[in-house]
Amino acid sequence: MPTSPALRWLVQPYDRLERDQLYDLLRLRAQVFVIEQNCVYLDPDDKDRHPEALHLLGYAGDGALAAYLRILPAGLSYPQVSFGRVLTAPDYRGRGLGDLMVERALDAIQAQWPGADVQIGAQAHLQGYYGKHGFEPSSEPYVEDGIPHIDLLRRARA
Repeated sequence: MPTSPALRWLVQPYDRLERDQLYDLLRLRAQVFVIEQNCVYLDPDDKDRHPEALHLLGYAGDGALAAYLRILPAGLSYPQVSFGRVLTAPDYRGRGLGDLMVERALDAIQAQWPGADVQIGAQAHLQGYYGKHGFEPSSEPYVEDGIPHIDLLRRARA
């Protein structure tokens, strides 16, 4: 596997995102989730701008947004804190950025909500991947936007 490029990671609430950061993340989410995965849905939802929502952005040295996910407070998508809209830009895939991004997200969650359990909805084929980060199935598989998904829960570390 190629080595991971050094990224500049930012964790920003919606109201601190710069205009170009917001444009970059919405454009990349549309590219991956709407176009690549052929899922027609309104991606920018009101969850993005919730006062406690956090946006994790990983910028490459050339200024390109290489990785992204959003973190949501408990009660917004799940009873627990959650993260979603996890993606790596096509030009940066296969470099191990996903693991770094999940670790950064879990660190940001611990900093913002110490001792919180984390619940996510993931594409079912990624169950083993998230299992490496301590997530265990918490639902039966289900279909969302034509893609098999499963809910996964990571209990807070003592």
